[in-house]
Amino acid sequence: MEVKINKRRIFGQAVRYSTPVLLGYTAIGIAFGLLLVEAGYAWWLALAMSVVMYAGAGQYIAVGLFAAGAGLAEAALVQLVVNARHAAYGLSMLKRFNKTGPFKWYLIFALTDETFALLSSLPEVEGAEDEHTEKERALFMFFVALLDHFYWVAGSVIGAVAGSLLPFDLEGVGFALTSLFIVLMLEQMLKIRQPFIFIVSALTAIGTVAFFPTRASLLLGMAISLSTVYFIEKKGAARRI
Repeated sequence: MEVKINKRRIFGQAVRYSTPVLLGYTAIGIAFGLLLVEAGYAWWLALAMSVVMYAGAGQYIAVGLFAAGAGLAEAALVQLVVNARHAAYGLSMLKRFNKTGPFKWYLIFALTDETFALLSSLPEVEGAEDEHTEKERALFMFFVALLDHFYWVAGSVIGAVAGSLLPFDLEGVGFALTSLFIVLMLEQMLKIRQPFIFIVSALTAIGTVAFFPTRASLLLGMAISLSTVYFIEKKGAARRI
């Protein structure tokens, strides 16, 4: 006899597990909504972007690209570079997602930095899982991803609606994106414990911004830093052999 899945219990567990993301996404989402409306766009665009695009850093950058009148090709290239990290996330999660059945494609779409952190932190199950356990695990992962998505959408809409109705002093709000990346960087530094990579990236970023045009600095900085780290790590690996 098939054992029924207690969806309410699993949903409650997902809510508790995703609470840290609720606090972060609501605050960052509100800041995004405020900035979007301040740039002269309708509040509903925050809803549309957060539902369909769902890329925190990408959405912040999109507002700047809109305001600067960037072309479609330029905007697409910048977004590709900024969000390229998700490809690595996706590849590392393929094994887990292969057992999620109908939730697989949404989980791939909704794999943000924070959702990846939550889902990748789930303990690995040794041995073969029974069908019931796999279904519960898949449903839990789906609920976590869906809740994170909801938190972001809710925050961005609250910010956009509030910005449309009430006057706000937005001085310093734009730093929310920088703060987000600083937090992500510190988390990664503590996790992989290889400060060399971050030092090279920081020095490269400072150098390209100082000596090259703003639009070229992002792509050039990433190319130089990635190439430098790759060759140094390759050389170090060869010495260890």
